[in-house]
Amino acid sequence: LRWSPWGRPGVKALVTASVFVTTLWNVRFFLNPSKGSGEDSKHREPLVILVWEWPSKQVPNISRDVCHELYSITGCQLTTERQLLHQADVVVFPHSRLQPGRDKLPKERLPGQNWVWVSLESPSNTRALAAWNQTFNWVMTYRQDSDIFIPYGKLVPNRSATMNIPAKTNLVSWVISNYHRTQKRAEVYRNLSRYLHVNIYGKANNKPLCKDCLLPTISKSKFYLAFENSIHRDYITEKLWRNSLLAGTVPVVLGPPRANYEQFVPADSFIHVNDFDSLEELATFLKTMNSSRYQQFFAWQKRFSVKLYTDWRERICAICMAYPRLPHGHLYPDLQSWFNS
Repeated sequence: LRWSPWGRPGVKALVTASVFVTTLWNVRFFLNPSKGSGEDSKHREPLVILVWEWPSKQVPNISRDVCHELYSITGCQLTTERQLLHQADVVVFPHSRLQPGRDKLPKERLPGQNWVWVSLESPSNTRALAAWNQTFNWVMTYRQDSDIFIPYGKLVPNRSATMNIPAKTNLVSWVISNYHRTQKRAEVYRNLSRYLHVNIYGKANNKPLCKDCLLPTISKSKFYLAFENSIHRDYITEKLWRNSLLAGTVPVVLGPPRANYEQFVPADSFIHVNDFDSLEELATFLKTMNSSRYQQFFAWQKRFSVKLYTDWRERICAICMAYPRLPHGHLYPDLQSWFNS
């Protein structure tokens, strides 16, 4: 400010300063509107996710704010009440509950409402996709390129710097419920079993394991056959995450190429069937492995822990996390072509 000879601010300078401050205040208000504005209030309303039919047979209680209570995800309301269709921002349709034809879908989609197709099955075990062209805005699958990515599991950082290798009493085990001779995993097992013994559990061998028996039983084996029922990109299921890594065995994997597995887990944490020229060579590698080499497969435990995704509430709450970055107004013209790509 310019000072007058009498030691007080000049009148003109005061007026100029006042106008300047007022202008700054108005600009600030324009760029940062009040949090009490209608638009901001609308933004703070919970996102309503309507699950048209729950993916599993048993429907959990979702009447409370389960996303916040269980997973610290705020502003997310789950419901299975179809009468709330006109309030829903997102409608979720699990493929396992869809019937060919559109008779069980809502008759119309509200403006701004987005529909999600959900599946954890592989393309080989997913039928009648052609019926759903131009129907869904987003896809939610185990594929990394899904709009909402829902893996079967993942490794999360930890600071334990320790390894926990359960005591071993046998070499190889496999849990199999649906055995079909035409599957690749059945062919590989038959040929591998010519060179070593495999302890088989599950319905296919009339040795089902109870839920609490599964991991303790598998953990006694040095190796586990984490053979997928079909081979597709990113299709890496609980056979790796739960039955192998969480159980404390070394997975022998049959599925997508090694490079695909390495996008999920360290290269030295598993053995890939394709690493060997023959199954006889694989069998020899397993049977002759010394203790020092075996322990190297558990080095990942010093840096990571296994997180399993088993609760559909957690998966569906994830939609709210992804919502701000998802494309609105997009439709999948050919769902089958996308899923089989």
